[in-house]
Amino acid sequence: MQTNADVTIPYILQKCREDGRIDNFLAAAGKKPRKLYSVYPFDDTDIYKWIEGASYALQVEPNPKLALYLDTLIGIIGDAQEKDGYLYTFRTINPAQPHEWVGAKRWVNEEILSHELYDAGHLYEAAYAHYNATGKKSLLNIALKNADLLVKDFGYGKEEEYPGHQIVEIGLAKLYRITGNKKYLDLAKFFLDVRGPKGEAYNQADKKVVNQEEAEGHAVRATYMYSGMADVAALTGDSNYLKAIDAIWEDVVNKKIYITGGIGATNNGEAFGDAYDLPNMSAYAETCASIANVYWNNRMFLLHGDAKYIDVLERTLYNGLLSGVSLHGDKFFYPNPLASMGQHDRSGWFACACCISNMTRFLPSVPGYVYAQNNNDLYVNLFMGNSSSIKLASGKIGITQSTNYPWDGKIDFIITPEQPIAFALRIRIPGWAQQQPIPGDLYTSTESKLPVVLTVNGKPFTYKVEKGYAVIKRNWKKGDKVAVELPMQPMHILANNKVKADTGRFAIQYGPVIYCLEGVDNKDSLVQNIVVDKATPLQVSYNTGLLNGINVITTSGQGTKRQLNTNALLTAQQTVKAIPYYAWDNRGSGEMEVWVPFTQSVSRPQPAPTVANTSKVTASIKSKSIRAMNDQLEPVDSKDNTVPYFHWWPKKDTTEWVQYTFDAPHTVTSSKVYWFDDGPWGGCRIPAAWKIYYLKDGAWVPVKNTTPYEIAKDKYNGVTFEAVTTTALKLEVQLPVDNSTGIHEWVVE
Repeated sequence: MQTNADVTIPYILQKCREDGRIDNFLAAAGKKPRKLYSVYPFDDTDIYKWIEGASYALQVEPNPKLALYLDTLIGIIGDAQEKDGYLYTFRTINPAQPHEWVGAKRWVNEEILSHELYDAGHLYEAAYAHYNATGKKSLLNIALKNADLLVKDFGYGKEEEYPGHQIVEIGLAKLYRITGNKKYLDLAKFFLDVRGPKGEAYNQADKKVVNQEEAEGHAVRATYMYSGMADVAALTGDSNYLKAIDAIWEDVVNKKIYITGGIGATNNGEAFGDAYDLPNMSAYAETCASIANVYWNNRMFLLHGDAKYIDVLERTLYNGLLSGVSLHGDKFFYPNPLASMGQHDRSGWFACACCISNMTRFLPSVPGYVYAQNNNDLYVNLFMGNSSSIKLASGKIGITQSTNYPWDGKIDFIITPEQPIAFALRIRIPGWAQQQPIPGDLYTSTESKLPVVLTVNGKPFTYKVEKGYAVIKRNWKKGDKVAVELPMQPMHILANNKVKADTGRFAIQYGPVIYCLEGVDNKDSLVQNIVVDKATPLQVSYNTGLLNGINVITTSGQGTKRQLNTNALLTAQQTVKAIPYYAWDNRGSGEMEVWVPFTQSVSRPQPAPTVANTSKVTASIKSKSIRAMNDQLEPVDSKDNTVPYFHWWPKKDTTEWVQYTFDAPHTVTSSKVYWFDDGPWGGCRIPAAWKIYYLKDGAWVPVKNTTPYEIAKDKYNGVTFEAVTTTALKLEVQLPVDNSTGIHEWVVE
């Protein structure tokens, strides 16, 4: 949170300046030339999310300079708002010729691409945060004026459109909570009820929301919708909404969530995949989806009072969400893979910056998830050092936590009521402390269950557990102390046998934190070739000077390596180190793996020193994925994205090339290529043509092929040619007219 306040919030504001977000509002207000200054119609939301994050940051720590920035930005936003409340810069800037996604009239493209209601939803969330943090109504008045327009325009017998990208439902529920005006809640419910069944699964519009039982489609849209359904269910008592989101939640935790808490397995539509389809290297697990998963699970807890929802929230928070930002706070992941050959690396900015601005708004809101109260029940959900003041039905109390969590499990509380009062303190006993990584049977631990020890004022306390909470009901007085010792031990996590990607592998967990192997910590900077017996003990030690202070887990294993001209592998014993998953890729890109092989058959041995593997690889474009071409990892078929591949997307209908520069002159007579083709949904296809050249006297000369150049999917495409002795080969590729092309492997013999 401190890094977010000191680094990320100023950094994102600067990037919004540089990348046209603020200029769009100025142009809409007529204060700059009326043209678009950024790419996407949802770019307005980066400003709204920045305001939300900055507002929450002010709650954590006063900052007069930040408050002044907020006032200035809100003034600019107000100037861009049309007289009737409409606020959407991508139309207002040039209504006669708007962006191609926008449509000729208001709302006509809302169900498809315009994102008008999505922008409004983030505006409302920002206004809610700003009003609660500052007490000022400047942004709230802008939001209410816009919401009143929606109330006027939308409803049965009026505009009967559903949001193409959900979130306005959440925002409207927040406006209702502030104002008590039921028209905003009614509109939120309308936007949910009008959805489906004639739309697409991509944005959850293929069924009525109350008839949905499985998580499907775009993961961020989905979890924003489930959060909105939870809000409306809580505020209206609609049991049909509750029944639907309960079923969907069970589907996610039993079949579709990564051990890191990430959701949305596939990049095809940034979507939930099929049940148990959780690939690791191609995992999408978008940062925005992890944030939305926290929102959803928090609301499920508020509805049910069950710790299992906070178990999922915590897992996501410490792993698949936190990995989305670098330790320094200025580089970001969009997808969060669970394995890498070095092709993944955080970026300082994306044209579609949703994950970056979402991280900015989320992190300052974390204090709001630590405690909850219901009448005279005080729930302790998360464990982190803090001092808080909470009002229960029977009176006001102070509570402090002191802990080194998540590095150890000791948590000390001091309770300070204004006067002696009776209430129930409910302390969450995490699922991981009971050998249940995630509710359900998707993941299990091999370790034995250890007791959770709890004392009150230094004396052992026998507690009962209700819905995952240790309950302490008593009369409390100033200075009462509670201590909890959560049993932390290194855990070997196994996936359900139906998760084929994790067969023969285990994951490492200590406390709420998932660990990974990273190349920089292991022999030869490799981890994909490591095999560790699942019975091998895991040793834990805290390293103050590494990655801002982390636990390091050490064990022993074997490294595997291929040999030339034989299938037999070389093996060698080695020390194996693991670090918290969230902290990987803070020392440069390289290999990483969450699911560690315990059987040699699923490891990816270090490549044999072939002509291709010992060559320097270059290409007509700059890409870290060029390492894929000579890694000796065989795809199952051309569309296999579970192993690395190189591609030229989004290029099409051009002549491109890749090149091997040999470590020494070699005589070669054949070559074969395994093409990457992710049709029909992806953008890569097998090439229109390809050709091999060799370097001779500084010039590229085509080889004299003795067999035709094959072009086919799902197999190696070979060519033989008259022997040449050379120091380099070039593979020239003619891309298809309407698509790009990619390469899994390029072999030279």
